[in-house]
Amino acid sequence: MDLIERLIEALTKLPGIGRKTAQRLAFFITTMPEADARELADAIIAVKTGTRFCRECFNFSVEELCRFCKDPSRDRQKICVVEEPSNVQVIERTKVYNGLYHVLLGALSPIDGVTPDRLKLRELKERVQRLPVKEVIIATNPNTKGDLTAQYIRDMLRPLGVSITRIAYGLPVGGDIEFADEVTLSLALQERRNI
Repeated sequence: MDLIERLIEALTKLPGIGRKTAQRLAFFITTMPEADARELADAIIAVKTGTRFCRECFNFSVEELCRFCKDPSRDRQKICVVEEPSNVQVIERTKVYNGLYHVLLGALSPIDGVTPDRLKLRELKERVQRLPVKEVIIATNPNTKGDLTAQYIRDMLRPLGVSITRIAYGLPVGGDIEFADEVTLSLALQERRNI
């Protein structure tokens, strides 16, 4: 296998990258300045060797605690539960949430062998019992696995007396109602609020 083919094969292992995209990226990388290619390679190695899971919330971190768990200005009465570390970044970009996070590292899927013991659910319950948490916001994906996970969390935490909420579903901002599917539109109607 030649070097370019090896790079193409390596790039296809990335999510969302098919063979054509991998081929375009590989040819782009071969034409970029050597310093830029080395910077890219060094960044990949650094993130792979320098990151770990936060011991508290299981977000990515370079230290034992992530920047959110260390930040004393974060609201410690709220924990937002997400499936993956990438979800934390998406929520942070909204600039409307200032609480703590808890990353499950997946979603329940018994058919795929993802049972409660394979996720960070026990750790979530321990945090809710240990911290002065008043609200747990469940921000799992709006699909079958995410809904199953949300129901499991609700049932697990209900006896602890904390408020348990779920992010609302609905229409995207700037979207047209006529193009919405029936499920999305019905959820938007069910999740309506006073204005």
